[in-house]
Formats: sequence, structure tokens, C-alpha cells
Amino acid sequence: MTFEEIWQSIKSWITGASLWNTLGKIIISVIILLISFKIINALARKIEKSGEKKNADKTIMKTLAYIVKLGLKILVAICLIGFLGIDTSGLTALIASLGVCVGLAVNGALSNLAGGVMIILTRPFRVDDYIEAQGEAGTVAEIRITNTKIITPDNKVIYIPNGALSSGTIINYSEKDLRRVDLDFTIGYTSDFEKAKAIITDACEKHELVLKDPAPFIRMGAHGESSITVKTRVWVNSADYWTVNFDLLETVKREFDANGIEIPFNQLDVHIKKD
Repeated sequence: MTFEEIWQSIKSWITGASLWNTLGKIIISVIILLISFKIINALARKIEKSGEKKNADKTIMKTLAYIVKLGLKILVAICLIGFLGIDTSGLTALIASLGVCVGLAVNGALSNLAGGVMIILTRPFRVDDYIEAQGEAGTVAEIRITNTKIITPDNKVIYIPNGALSSGTIINYSEKDLRRVDLDFTIGYTSDFEKAKAIITDACEKHELVLKDPAPFIRMGAHGESSITVKTRVWVNSADYWTVNFDLLETVKREFDANGIEIPFNQLDVHIKKD
């Protein structure tokens, strides 16, 4: 069916019925549309909440709610068009034709759709996980059909296409309960290494968030050009990573200063030679 035939169908529908009958159908259709959409939105919210009560997977429940909401709204719209007396066969043909055109035009979106399906099935991450991917890092807020929404620590919202996300490298910082904090402290060659090691060990043992098992690791790591590197490795719960990282840096610096442990920095000595 051509556009002219569809337009003629609409004109015959308008002119073939009485004005009041047409207006009545339109008003009824609008009321049904508003009520139906409100019920559908409530149903989608109920699906999400029911998943939370039953401890179901949050990612799947959110995606299911979104698909149900979208599908039911399209179904209601098509039914109301038929109720108004418009020939839906022509509309269906038009939608199919537009679908082919749009499908050819947005070929990249198909890869994002496939990527979304792969992410939901393989689950490299879930909602509320902190991930790093495609040069961005943040907490996963929502996994949609074609993209994934993440929120960065400074509260920016980033949408990453699922096609690139599913085929690229993903670092999931939340999947494991434990993480290791790796710190390198440097001291001068003239400083007392054993004393520095004891200060770092004491700082790690006294910190309440540092786990005793696995035990902290503090050893000489390298002989640099102007300093000795003391490698420090401690295990913490994932949620405590940054707290322990900053606390140890501040504590060790304060104790080094109090005990005369030198922290070397780059210096340039200039010698003036007179003829």
C-alpha cells in the first residue's frame, strides 16, 4: 500500500463518520491511552520491585521491565488505531517498510543490540558494579538493550554502546570481595631501612580495615638511582580500598617525618667551574 492509499484511507475514515462519533472515539482513545500507559508503567515498576523482594538478579529484572513496558505500549497504540477505524494493514505495511529502511540505516545499532544480549547472558558485570571499560570508569546504573549507563565518581552519566562494550576489555572492580592495595614507598640510601620497614609494618597492622589474612607484605623492592623502594601490599575488602590507600599514604608520610626517614626527590646540583 502506497502513501497515497494510506492518506485516502484516513480521509475516508474522517469523512465517512459523523463529526461527533469521530470526536467521541478520539476522546475515548486518548482516555484509554493515558490510563493504559499509567497501568503499564505501574506494572513495570512492580516487576522491578518484585525482583528486589525475591532477591532476583537486578539486571535481568530491570531489562525485563523495560521490554514489557515498551511492548505493551506498542500493542495498546496499535489496538487504539484499529478502534478508531483506521486500516491497520496499511499501517503495518508502512511500519515494515520503515523498519527495513531504518535497519539498513542503523546497522551499527544491531551490533549494540547483539552486544546487549551477550552482556545479559554472560554477565561480565551487573547493576551496581564498579567497572572500567572503553576508557571510562564508574558504577553501572542500568543495562539497556543498546547501551549501558554508568555513573562516574564525580556524578557524570556516561552511556557506553553495548557493541563496543561486549567486544572490548572490561575491568570489574566489584566482582571479588577482596582487593589488594599496592603502594611503593621510597627512602634515601642513608636512611635506616629496617626502621622504615618497621614504621610501614606498624601502620598496616594498626589499621583496622587492613586484613590480617592474607598478611601484609613489606619488602625491599628495588635499588633506584637515588632511592630504595619499599613495596607494600595489603589486602582489604573491596569497599575499603580507597580509604586504606589514602590512610596508609598519610600515616607513613607523617611517621617518616617524625622519625627522620628521608623521602628523596629529584634534585639538580650545578657546579660552576672557573678558568
